Amino acid sequence: MEKIWTDLYNAAKAVQNDRKISDYISAGCVAAAIESESGKIYTGVCIDTCSTLGICAERNAIFNMITNGENAIKRVAAILPDGSSGAPCGACRELMVQLMPGKYQNVEILMDYKTGRIMTLGELTPEWWIK
Repeated sequence: MEKIWTDLYNAAKAVQNDRKISDYISAGCVAAAIESESGKIYTGVCIDTCSTLGICAERNAIFNMITNGENAIKRVAAILPDGSSGAPCGACRELMVQLMPGKYQNVEILMDYKTGRIMTLGELTPEWWIK
């Protein structure tokens, strides 16, 4: 596995801090790191609320990237509470597709850190409504 995946995994683990913010909000059980096309790494954590106002770690990391003036993703890694990795949810995939129409298919996703399994967003979303 390329070193960048270890860098992304470690960046996500560094911000993963499962905690209760209030009686209604918890944060940090899932963390994500994305590599932009420029090579910079951006991180984010999930924020869970008792209503639908929460956000996934991947989208939080993407918004961090956008806030910092970039808008193209190269790689995504999400770290679950048990330290494993997995695929982004549908809402996160939808954001990536809308952010990078025509180019989202090549975004690499860390599916399993232990085995080094990588898939592209195009493989995960083969018939998305945006081409």
